[in-house]
Amino acid sequence: MGTQGADHYFSSQPSTPLKRRPLTVFLAGAERRLQTAGGIFSPDGVDKGTTVLLNEAPPPATAGNLLDVGCGWGPIALSLALRSPAATVYAVDVNERSIDLTNDNARALGLSNVHASTPVAVDPALRFDTIWSNPPIRVGKEELHSILLMWLPRLADGGTAYLVVQKNLGSDSLQRWLATELAGRFPDAGFTVSRDSTHKAFRVLKVSRPQDRAGD
Repeated sequence: MGTQGADHYFSSQPSTPLKRRPLTVFLAGAERRLQTAGGIFSPDGVDKGTTVLLNEAPPPATAGNLLDVGCGWGPIALSLALRSPAATVYAVDVNERSIDLTNDNARALGLSNVHASTPVAVDPALRFDTIWSNPPIRVGKEELHSILLMWLPRLADGGTAYLVVQKNLGSDSLQRWLATELAGRFPDAGFTVSRDSTHKAFRVLKVSRPQDRAGD
């Protein structure tokens, strides 16, 4: 999954030589002509999990800040930007090749509202109205948990996150862990974790943060 030889898609600097090639895919209702390269996640197209997420998740927020965690060549971030042109889309990845491809693909589509970068380059004060992710399960449980705990608590009031996870890679146990961990670490935030939908081998998990009711 997302590897070429010993070169993992979660390497910060892939060892495989950079060789870009054209990629034609269907995103946000139309055919898009983009670029891809080896040494990244799913270099040959939109993988099955991301396809499920793009098809099953409700429409993203139309404004505010949106986030794609683990952007690859950009299918989720580009779809968010195409569907919500008034929003600002942040895309994060540790793979520098993925970051460059996502930014270049956004420019090719005329999308000035996409900003791909490493996670540490994102202003920690930013809060996100929508988070979509096909999280990198294969980095290992400890690292995956660290990634999710970095971003999910940064949902804005009223914000929602949608994560697509294969059932046989632990979607149900991840749902239980998220519910317990978010409630334990942020008891006043009111996070809820639920299964939004199931499609064949995948589940789409929903994490919600309620509107701030302090003024009620």
